[in-house]
Amino acid sequence: CPSPSELRPSNGTRLCALLYADNSPYYDQCCAGTALEVPPGTDMPYMPHGWAGRASSLVVGTRCELTVWSRRAKEGKSRRFSA
Repeated sequence: CPSPSELRPSNGTRLCALLYADNSPYYDQCCAGTALEVPPGTDMPYMPHGWAGRASSLVVGTRCELTVWSRRAKEGKSRRFSA
């Protein structure tokens, strides 16, 4: 997995989080597969098409916080992740 300070897409701008689709019990293989980029200031009450219940690994950048909810439209239980 990239370190929190290394979160940058191919165009070089800063990212606040990367969510990955593939999971593995081995740490060096857990950040694989399709990745969902979360830029700073993003507010997504609904996951993009094909991502609901799919994210299995995540990395949150420095000076960022990612809040996720158990139900759509920011309903249900929430959990916050940081670097």
